[in-house]
Amino acid sequence: MKQTISRKNFIKGCSATLGLMVAGVAKASFFESPEAAERVRGSWVRTGQARDGDILLQYCNIVVQKTEHTAVHQAALFLASDIEKISGHRPAVLEAVVPDAINIVLTTLGNGALPEDVMIKQLRNKWEAFCILTANNTVWLTGADFRGTAFAAYTLAERLGIDPLYLWTGYQPLPHANLTLRKTRFFADTPTVKYRGFFHDDEDVLPRPFDKYGFPLRIGDVSLEWYQRFFETALRLKMNMTAPYVRVHRRYEVQKCASDWGLFYTSHHYDILLSNPFGIERFHLADKRGVSTEWDWFKNKENMIRYWRGGVEENKALSAIWPVGLRGTDDHAYTFPTGTAEKEQAKVFREAIDAQVKTVKELVPSHEKPAFHFTLYTEMLEKYRKHPQDFNVPEDVILVWPDNNDGIMRDLPSGPDKWKHGVYYHLAYFGGPPTKQGTHVIAPSRIAGEFKRIVDSGATEFMLVNVSEMREHVMEARMIADICWNAPALLQSKDAAKTYLRWWAAEYFGHPNVDAVVGAYQDYYSLMDSSEKTYFGAAQFELILDQLHRRFSKKPPAKLEAAKIRELKERNEKFEAAFRNISLLRPKLNREQIQFFFEHIELGLRIDQRPTQAALYLLKALAEPGDIKAWAIIKEAMVPLEKLEVEILKAERPPFDKWYIPTWIRTPVSVFNIHRSYTQLREFMANNGTQTPIKPRMTFGHNIEGARLWSDFIEESARIKATY
Repeated sequence: MKQTISRKNFIKGCSATLGLMVAGVAKASFFESPEAAERVRGSWVRTGQARDGDILLQYCNIVVQKTEHTAVHQAALFLASDIEKISGHRPAVLEAVVPDAINIVLTTLGNGALPEDVMIKQLRNKWEAFCILTANNTVWLTGADFRGTAFAAYTLAERLGIDPLYLWTGYQPLPHANLTLRKTRFFADTPTVKYRGFFHDDEDVLPRPFDKYGFPLRIGDVSLEWYQRFFETALRLKMNMTAPYVRVHRRYEVQKCASDWGLFYTSHHYDILLSNPFGIERFHLADKRGVSTEWDWFKNKENMIRYWRGGVEENKALSAIWPVGLRGTDDHAYTFPTGTAEKEQAKVFREAIDAQVKTVKELVPSHEKPAFHFTLYTEMLEKYRKHPQDFNVPEDVILVWPDNNDGIMRDLPSGPDKWKHGVYYHLAYFGGPPTKQGTHVIAPSRIAGEFKRIVDSGATEFMLVNVSEMREHVMEARMIADICWNAPALLQSKDAAKTYLRWWAAEYFGHPNVDAVVGAYQDYYSLMDSSEKTYFGAAQFELILDQLHRRFSKKPPAKLEAAKIRELKERNEKFEAAFRNISLLRPKLNREQIQFFFEHIELGLRIDQRPTQAALYLLKALAEPGDIKAWAIIKEAMVPLEKLEVEILKAERPPFDKWYIPTWIRTPVSVFNIHRSYTQLREFMANNGTQTPIKPRMTFGHNIEGARLWSDFIEESARIKATY
């Protein structure tokens, strides 16, 4: 569903989510330069003398009819809390307007009488469109549908001063003892992308309890509190979909919360019909659904359909988008009988998808029109490319095109056809060299370029972006959310990435600091232009430390790559230049900005800079002929690594305690573990260099029986409400 904006509505001075208060209708647009725009956050607050039509919100009420959807009621609760943070007064949430009082009314088109000024014609038959209108001491938040109404509330909250990313940035709104809303007439049209959401893949920090290695249990529980943080963030960014799980233990309360708050519940490419094939044995789901664990379409087709049916039965009361396809019970291709031609495989995929669509339509309420997505991930893309006519999936199945796990689209639809199309995109990823778990590396320039291609291709029915546990990817996640809401407004700029980056710098770090902040981000993305660069210094550190081990153990030396050593030195110089610039910027930021800038820019740079510095010390030690002097230099190498440990602690502020602990992904020997160099040097010094720092990677396997025992433990602990 593409959104078009005429040039006359392309008003300079508007951001992607900022409406101007004018006599006519203000539409959302995107400013061309921060010099021409006020900040979005807090921009509707009157800070001076109130003017005609302004509304004092200090002692307002919030009104939501009982018949409104739960998503609207939840948005009202958030708005009441937001106003309390700003004004010190928490509005009552009521079911009816209080005469002669100031009221904020949340109402969905068709759910009650509206004043004449509400833009009913513009809203009618629109998907998630909304308007915000001040009239006669009342603020009307009116949506074309219930999600539109909720988005109106989240939009107002931001314009009053709430950062949509406050759970991650730590930003608190400016207080206003006399909170006054400017006279407002604002309209937001149907979004560019219909279904848009975050995928919280590869959970490794948040699950509990801990396993025998001390890592968060891969199949453990993530608390409802954390899921609610994910959901709230998505809604404040006007996203409408979530894929909250991969390997962890699922609890119905989580997806019900998402649905109640207004998010479509969906999942990844092999979680067919939300049935959780990963849990067929691990979580006893085959036993609970009365089927076997045999996963064979040719021998036991009905068994598989019954298993998938269980997923529909469990979630049919929720707002859901149903994944379809045919894969294994883990993240691997379906195993066909030897010799099955690809053309025949395509027909089997079609047969399975037909059965899945039929199952959903039999079970979901008859008044709903279910939505489906078929993601052409990994092997599926090539299979589909070769035999699209044999797949020929039902027309109500959205075809979802994947990127390469590194933010570059593998393919997109070549032109209009009978299907609707969408995309699966990665900011985070685990599995091979593009792994991005703990540091953000997908630059705004890549996002802008790829989403321009996506929108131009018409793949705008569905967009799922992998953000894992979210924290490190908030800027890029917001950029994608803004594109999904209003792509023309953001992508129309000649250099959309630079425009967005300048807006972000002004919005989050202040207009006077734009150039310096943009420069810091440019330095960051220059140094961290791939996932491998996030641990380049640590990798060289390990190799040089092993050379010292060989020296002290009288073993033949290995050859270090001259090009890598040269790059190590060059990167060290670039890091020093970047931090010289940062040192000039830091005094100009306030306390909150300093902390968030540290977490989003500085720590990511330090993660590679500190091991780089330590590696250069080890090179000096390696060149020193005397062992005593060499050991003295090795001791100096510990200094930058100890600094990194302190810097990590600084980033682990509440609620991010233990955020960088070792996990099943970031094991003690993994390149993704940012403590690794520090640990390696401590051990090296303790054993006097007699042991190599290079250790075999940890492997875990599936251990189905162990997973079943953990599952029993988790469920029984929940049943008895165990606290220890």
